[in-house]
Amino acid sequence: MTKLVIVESPTKAKTISKFIGDSYKVESSFGHVRDLPRSRIGIDPEKNFELQYVTPRKSTKIVNALKKLAAKADKVILASDEDREGEAIAWHLVKALKLEDQPEKVERIVFHEITKTAIEEALKNPRQIDQNMVDAQQGRRALDRLVGYKLSPFLWKKIFKGLSAGRVQSVALRLIVEREEEIKKFKPDEYWQLSAILEKTKKELEARLIRIDDKTIGQLDIKNEDEIKKIISELESSDFIVTKKETKSVKKNPLPPFTTSTMQQEGAKRLGFSAKKTMMMAQRLYENGLITYMRTDSVNLSKDSLVVAKEWISKNFGEQYAVDAPRTFQTKSRSAQEAHEAIRPTDINKNPENKEIKEKDEARLYELIWQRFTASQMPQAIFDTAQIDIQAKKYTFRANGNLLKFDGYLKVWPQNFEEKELPKLDEKESLNLVKLNPSQHFTEPPPRFNEASLIKTLEEYGIGRPSTYAPIISVIQERHYVEKISGRLTPTETGTLVNKVLTENFPEIIDINFTAKMEEQLDEIAENKIKWQDVIRGFYEPFAKILEQKYKDVLVKEVADEKTDIKCEKCGKEMAIKIGRFGRFLACTGFPECRNTKSLKSEPKKIGLICPKCGKGDVIEKRVGKGRARGKMFWGCSKYPDCDYASWTNPLLPPPEKKSKEKSETEEKTETEEKEVPEIENIE
Repeated sequence: MTKLVIVESPTKAKTISKFIGDSYKVESSFGHVRDLPRSRIGIDPEKNFELQYVTPRKSTKIVNALKKLAAKADKVILASDEDREGEAIAWHLVKALKLEDQPEKVERIVFHEITKTAIEEALKNPRQIDQNMVDAQQGRRALDRLVGYKLSPFLWKKIFKGLSAGRVQSVALRLIVEREEEIKKFKPDEYWQLSAILEKTKKELEARLIRIDDKTIGQLDIKNEDEIKKIISELESSDFIVTKKETKSVKKNPLPPFTTSTMQQEGAKRLGFSAKKTMMMAQRLYENGLITYMRTDSVNLSKDSLVVAKEWISKNFGEQYAVDAPRTFQTKSRSAQEAHEAIRPTDINKNPENKEIKEKDEARLYELIWQRFTASQMPQAIFDTAQIDIQAKKYTFRANGNLLKFDGYLKVWPQNFEEKELPKLDEKESLNLVKLNPSQHFTEPPPRFNEASLIKTLEEYGIGRPSTYAPIISVIQERHYVEKISGRLTPTETGTLVNKVLTENFPEIIDINFTAKMEEQLDEIAENKIKWQDVIRGFYEPFAKILEQKYKDVLVKEVADEKTDIKCEKCGKEMAIKIGRFGRFLACTGFPECRNTKSLKSEPKKIGLICPKCGKGDVIEKRVGKGRARGKMFWGCSKYPDCDYASWTNPLLPPPEKKSKEKSETEEKTETEEKEVPEIENIE
């Protein structure tokens, strides 16, 4: 053996082995081989924030085996991933294998995809370990360790033991808790809309009231039923005349290929995957050589992939579906690393029916990645749109229609749109009124975050990076600060309490802008603009002073135990209500001599409504206990099983709007960048 190649995972090692000759031996480090100790903080502020790395027990056997192989090898080639984490793994391997004194023996290679061409090219162009990227990773690790190890004991004093705080996760929790507070404070406003069903030569069209005199109607301008009735009474005897007709061809562009963030968002939206699952599936696809590297914030594509895509599209769909020149995209992320590529299939010829992928969910994600990349290199979809304005006295109604003329990229990347053909009408033509349709609506609160909308918000604020979105969301759920109910992230009692303590005592640490600034400074470390120790010092010195003062101020716990009359069945002493990781519970006041605890069955929450079915019970909030809808809230009768009344919607609230037609402004903003064909007046 002459050359030893070390990668992070066995799967990646197996794939690479297929592409290189017998003179190479490919082995896996099984991830990091060194880390900060678990039992202590492992950072010494007095020694310029020296990080005290150790080899975990589980890695000792692997390190010893790699040491023996490295000693026999002429070259040790470190082929971990091309991001900061991968660079740090390579650096730790040099340290753990005692190769610092043999720099001529060590090579670092990187590649964006695991293909024969990419591996051979990387082997021809080795480089040294990028110490700036390593330092950026060390800076992140130090920041997270300092916040976690220093803040967590404060939470123990204020709330209860076992809690933990995280630099970025606490900001994500704050966003979720603040959204919940918005929802609780929200008071719906009533408003009305009016549409007219009009007819000409037995063909009907629906037009919506948009203006009164020259004033455009705002959402809340028609506030109640009396106002809408007055308008209707004026219109019933009115003539409806076509005053304006406009037709236009509208072109809709395809979306860019996936970044980590958009892949996670679409994985949640179209496949129902958590961010964690999406990344696990993508990791497998990458390591098996099917997609390019899955941690990226760039929408760039290689020239070779664009040439091959055009050839494949022309051959399989026809020349009309291939763009004349490759389409490029501009990233919206202010921190995107433009040298990287977007996520794409390594070979477009391996279409979604590819038999290499045995696991169903991997195949589904691969299909999504393949479709998104292929669609990005296809022509625009073209719609013929029509807009007709109809006047009745001082009231203006508008009807919109659109027909798909050429599907373009929609052939591969389906999106929801409704085709609507309007009858052929001329200006000044009179229409017959069939019916006036008033409709009552209520404004809706902002929706709770789902994983997709939270990731999008974090990215917009510049919080976290491609490698951190999934861990952020996983951690706050694993800590039981947040629970997922019907696909939406809802703070638990513990999570709300932790956020309250942190925002009241350390508002600077979990400030959105501060966290985004820290991410920018980590980027600057990677670019060799600042030293990582200077960044940590600038954070830690004021943080330590605030923390010291806060510990002095902690006199009482945030949550006191509640006394009860319930007797402990084991020792006879009174039980008290305490709060723990999973919420409130009963515990014996004889602790630690008696450690008896019991679950606390909370009283069902009444909503102040008598059951409309039996007239005897109260309507209460309930949750589904099992099945696909587990955790979903519904409203039922307190007399169940004697009364089986149940409703998925709160009977005190107005009926929910149909999402396909009426969406709150906030929900529109949290959706992925897919929109219906806009009205003509909104087209630039």
